[in-house]
Amino acid sequence: MIRRNVPILSCALIVLLFAFPLAAQIPASWTKPFPPFRIAGNLYYVGSEDLAAYLIVTPRGNILINSNLESSPALIKKSIESLGFKFSDTKILLISHGHYDHCAGSAEIKRMTGAKYEVMAQDVSVVESGGRNDFHYAADKTMGFPPTKVDRILHDGDRVSLGGTTLTAHLTAGHTKGTTTWTLDEKEDGRMLHVVIVGSPNVNPGYKLVNNKTYPQIAADYRHGFEVLKGLPCDIFLGAHGGYFGLAEKYSRWKAGNKNAFIDPVGYQAYIAEREQAFEAELKKQSTAKH
Repeated sequence: MIRRNVPILSCALIVLLFAFPLAAQIPASWTKPFPPFRIAGNLYYVGSEDLAAYLIVTPRGNILINSNLESSPALIKKSIESLGFKFSDTKILLISHGHYDHCAGSAEIKRMTGAKYEVMAQDVSVVESGGRNDFHYAADKTMGFPPTKVDRILHDGDRVSLGGTTLTAHLTAGHTKGTTTWTLDEKEDGRMLHVVIVGSPNVNPGYKLVNNKTYPQIAADYRHGFEVLKGLPCDIFLGAHGGYFGLAEKYSRWKAGNKNAFIDPVGYQAYIAEREQAFEAELKKQSTAKH
């Protein structure tokens, strides 16, 4: 979980900051409000400083990606309404993956809006059990969240469409069994832009990549996920955390008048390459330790 333009030396520290250690305090950046703004076309940022949430506005209602913490719905609602939209117009709720910092607010958002909750199949049991079926955090009560009923089970390559906008769900598992990277196209100034919202390619502290009894194919899933990510056409690079794509720095440039600040195909490829390298290094370390 790294920001662009951050020295590689500090990457490990950032990964630890945004990971999920036992009994961890919630980082202030996860709850700190961030100015909502239009990224491109009908795509808006409505999350906190680091927990990303995205609103796609359509004539038939809106799509929200990520509900974040259990306390986040109020912040997301305020951001949406400050942009001039109705929170109650949220018709579809999606997530990046089934960890509490991205889906704990789902039950409340469903209650408030009646939105249809659509989740990748491999994360459904985790979401509906409130984290009790998570392959790594099942026994960790600090990682729990309100169980939420899923209305539509998604599979790799499925499309979510509303009001003329279509998103594609790409299974990029490893971080969770159902980690989902979302793609869509947005038209801006007469140009069609490919948007990639990265689910998470990170290996959390304590993850077993070798001989993992609760997730035997974890390493293979990570590798498949990286192949998928490397193959996605990307103009606008976004992600489940603002730290993935340098939200604060790019927003500063956007606010100063650079409306192309979030167009970053080079940064996207560099981020994926660095995260893949970190994964392979951890896999090698664990594999060596087994011999």
